[in-house]
Amino acid sequence: MKDIRIVEAYVGEYASGKSEVAINRALELARTGRPVTLVDLDLVEPCYTLRPLKKELEEQGINVLAWETRDAVGLGETGNILRAEVPWALRRPGHVVFDVGYGVGGARTLDLVEGIDQEPLFRILAVVNTSRPMTMTVENVVDYVRNLGPVHGLINNTHLGDETTADIVQQGAQTVAEAGRRLGIPVVATTAVAEVAAVIGPVDCENNPVRVLKRYMPRAFW
Repeated sequence: MKDIRIVEAYVGEYASGKSEVAINRALELARTGRPVTLVDLDLVEPCYTLRPLKKELEEQGINVLAWETRDAVGLGETGNILRAEVPWALRRPGHVVFDVGYGVGGARTLDLVEGIDQEPLFRILAVVNTSRPMTMTVENVVDYVRNLGPVHGLINNTHLGDETTADIVQQGAQTVAEAGRRLGIPVVATTAVAEVAAVIGPVDCENNPVRVLKRYMPRAFW
């Protein structure tokens, strides 16, 4: 499995936690010893980006295609600006993880990546937080994911920030699992911070694997 190239894009609603999930996935893959590139493809959100985290993440062994804050002064008020290397990200060796802007508009920015439609290993994963208004019910999740376009898997990232409990995450797991069944899309994982994941165990109530998240994005306000 270590030798299989992984190319994943994380999409989702505002505050779904897609950037957090993308960061943690990139770091997980880096621990296999292969090169990993994390691509900032979020052109939608002007306030939360990977910029303030770039150096910290690179020190942990991943290559981050994102502006550094000092190089982007004046570019954050109305959105992000695409780095010249981003359209060619698939030429990078090893694994590639895309952090994509929220909503339908964000998902469409994947069209800017050269060769993405010919990449046989490419998967789009929708991160769902059932505590958010647009994805609170099964019907909400189904409608939202259908509007995103092609999606290959779902991530249950249900949370309420510091008030998150195991019960909240498990309720989200049930909602996301049922939405996945209706959509015909697998649930790839449930994600939770370490103290909550420890209560849930290695799998959630729907028998999906639990991935432990370390929180980085609270430090990423630009």
